Amino acid sequence: MGKGRLEAFSDGVMAIIITIMVLEMKVPHGDGWAALRPTIPVFLSYVLSFINIGIYWNNHHHLFQAVRLVNGRILWTNLHLLFWLSLFPFATGWMGENNFATTPVALYGTVLLFAAIAFTLLTRSLIDRHGQDSPLATAIGRDLKGKISLASYALAIPLSFANRWIACGLFVLVAVLWFIPDRRIEKILTD
Repeated sequence: MGKGRLEAFSDGVMAIIITIMVLEMKVPHGDGWAALRPTIPVFLSYVLSFINIGIYWNNHHHLFQAVRLVNGRILWTNLHLLFWLSLFPFATGWMGENNFATTPVALYGTVLLFAAIAFTLLTRSLIDRHGQDSPLATAIGRDLKGKISLASYALAIPLSFANRWIACGLFVLVAVLWFIPDRRIEKILTD
């Protein structure tokens, strides 16, 4: 099967996720700068989630530039990823509206962890379909960034109950790790 419909559907879902997140931000009552102060946690959680969705969109795009075909397993693993990404608006809103309280931070970390697991499964499905000697498999290699991300999220969830700010720091750290351009796939496609 070709990959065009999967890419178009995924792009649309991610665009809707970002749209839902921004529409959840309520306009404050009042016209002074002080009226914005209560919205700071909501805005910060939105920024973190926007960056995360952007990172997933970017890496999803790169994955599918490195492959030609999809199969049923890839379709389902892609839907699995989209399921976890679709929970971002809820987790983002709950965390922001509750000023980064412990349980919402733990839930946000759980959504991050399962989205990362789903992305890893999607990557593995693509490599299985195209072979261990495929350009994608070569580019991914041992996937150190992916393993660091999974470990950081898994650590952040229980840590959120001890210190929610350290957990949030881990979320930001992983986002920074992925925000730095990952040229592995681009490099193999241009060589």
